[in-house]
Amino acid sequence: MRIEQTISQALKRLNNDKYILAIAVGQRADELIRGEPPIFDEDRLSLKYTDIALKEIACGALEVDGFLEN
Repeated sequence: MRIEQTISQALKRLNNDKYILAIAVGQRADELIRGEPPIFDEDRLSLKYTDIALKEIACGALEVDGFLEN
């Protein structure tokens, strides 16, 4: 999936709120940097942390509402 499609899909899940998306991607990327395992293991070597976080949000594998409260 192209990055533009992934961003569009993630925004749809977040009511087109680009600020919430940016915060969620940043927080999840920080978790990945600190050693939290990605939800999709096949992407570990081929994508950047921010791309992994974006994909997790776009696919609905990461619950953003509870995640932002941390």
